[in-house]
Amino acid sequence: METRDAVAGAVVGSDGEEQTTRKDAAPKKDKPQTKSRMEQIFGFKMEDLTSWHSLVALLNRPTDPASLGIFRCLFGLLMVIDVTQERGLSHLDYKYLDGAPVCRFPLFNFLQPLPLDWMYLVYLVMFLVLLFESKLKPVIEDPLCDVAVNGQKMKARVRDLKFHSFICLPSQITHARFHKNVNAEGYNNWTNGLYGYSWDMMVHSRSHQHVKITYKDGKTGEIGYLNPGVFTQSRRWKDHGDMLKQYASCLNQFLPRYNISDPEIYFDIWVSINERFQQRIFDPRVDIVKADWSPFQTNTWLMPLLVDLSPWRTKFQEIEGSLDNQTEIVFIADFPGLHLENFVSEDLGNTSIHVLQGQVNVEVVDERKNYTLQPGEQIQVPAGAYHKVYTVSEDPSCYMYIYVNTTEAVLLQNFTKLSELQERVRNGTETEPLPPELQPLIAADDDEGAEVNATDPIVRLFLKRQRRMKEVKKRREAGVLERLERFAVKKYYTIRRGFLMAAIAMRNLAVGLPPMEQLTREIAFANMKGSETEANHDERLKDEVGHGEL
Repeated sequence: METRDAVAGAVVGSDGEEQTTRKDAAPKKDKPQTKSRMEQIFGFKMEDLTSWHSLVALLNRPTDPASLGIFRCLFGLLMVIDVTQERGLSHLDYKYLDGAPVCRFPLFNFLQPLPLDWMYLVYLVMFLVLLFESKLKPVIEDPLCDVAVNGQKMKARVRDLKFHSFICLPSQITHARFHKNVNAEGYNNWTNGLYGYSWDMMVHSRSHQHVKITYKDGKTGEIGYLNPGVFTQSRRWKDHGDMLKQYASCLNQFLPRYNISDPEIYFDIWVSINERFQQRIFDPRVDIVKADWSPFQTNTWLMPLLVDLSPWRTKFQEIEGSLDNQTEIVFIADFPGLHLENFVSEDLGNTSIHVLQGQVNVEVVDERKNYTLQPGEQIQVPAGAYHKVYTVSEDPSCYMYIYVNTTEAVLLQNFTKLSELQERVRNGTETEPLPPELQPLIAADDDEGAEVNATDPIVRLFLKRQRRMKEVKKRREAGVLERLERFAVKKYYTIRRGFLMAAIAMRNLAVGLPPMEQLTREIAFANMKGSETEANHDERLKDEVGHGEL
């Protein structure tokens, strides 16, 4: 420590030798120095940043590394908890159940998961390694860095996290740029970067209005459709060309089990990014199974983002602001030579298409009629039927759907009447007796039996909606302690399940599988939750959610 203090008090001369300052013969009393506002907040002065020499001296000043050790320890503990949460130890059996037909999206296609019990072993080893790193190795190394002072190089110990970050940052930026610009061309879509881990991906919002998967039998030519997301637990394939290619290849392997030979797979995915038009992200005419894809080349079947239509967003906001609460609107943009096939639900009794730009041809399939629309024109499309919108202009077309959910509007009116009737009954102003189908309205709010005993479907839905809204309100108005307790209980049962399932897997690897009755009881015990199940709390008001697709 004395040596370091001597070095800290040394002055580096022009010849590179250390010269100690001479002390005054007569000691002087130090005057109390007042620290500036910046020094009080950040711990250094502006003068420390005015030259390279003062900056190096600032970054190399002696600093207590205890705070860095605590930070590393806490960060390691968070990584340990992350194994049970984000990494998926608590729900590993849902992801890697043996024999389940699931499409996965590894970085390399040859990577396949191990059997379920062995996957638990891998995760358990990962957990123990992170636990060891966080609790038994909070050692602070002092990496050596070369710094130049007055034209000469010297070895200096990095004793400050700020200096270590300062040294590592340029290399990290260089590596990230190299990886992004050289190695990841095939991963770039409308936004550049690998998945959600790049800044470009995280700052953009996306919404999917329409997703259609079409298969074609390679031998018979039969055409059929698949539910979006079939055979997979992920939703990110909709936005990433590499994952879409993997998904199509996986479907090509699974569909022959259902008497579909050598299937071709086509995707029609409509996406809105940052509140733009809904438009296609991939070419729906390309068989993705046979399509070329390379991580080193630009994706050729990626449709361009129609940035020329971005100024329309201001107009969108004006149009949306002029509508009432029951009227919904969807803005569509499409490329020349392509068409949108859409089905209007019977609940949407008042749906119309309004053309904003370009020229379209609307075909009503059941009526076998075609209507050509110019900008400013509109047409009513029938509910409960298919229609097609062709873009026939040379430039991209822009149009919008305006629709009213008539079924939902009538349902909300009935809810309003039932709520008013219930209020009158409870305050005693209702003079006439209620018919039998409305008797459950008299029950208390916390009586779930009234909801079950209701014979009228609208009354049953009304009571169910009331109960859910009350639960949501109770959760939102809960105090800090109650929220912390609920959070802790939820995390406890999540982590508990992960370790119990891991223990079952280790037993299976050591002594083999037990009888099926015993295994069923063990898994039921691992799945046990508190008195308040999270399923009831996380359940949203699905009956009041608007239509995601027309």
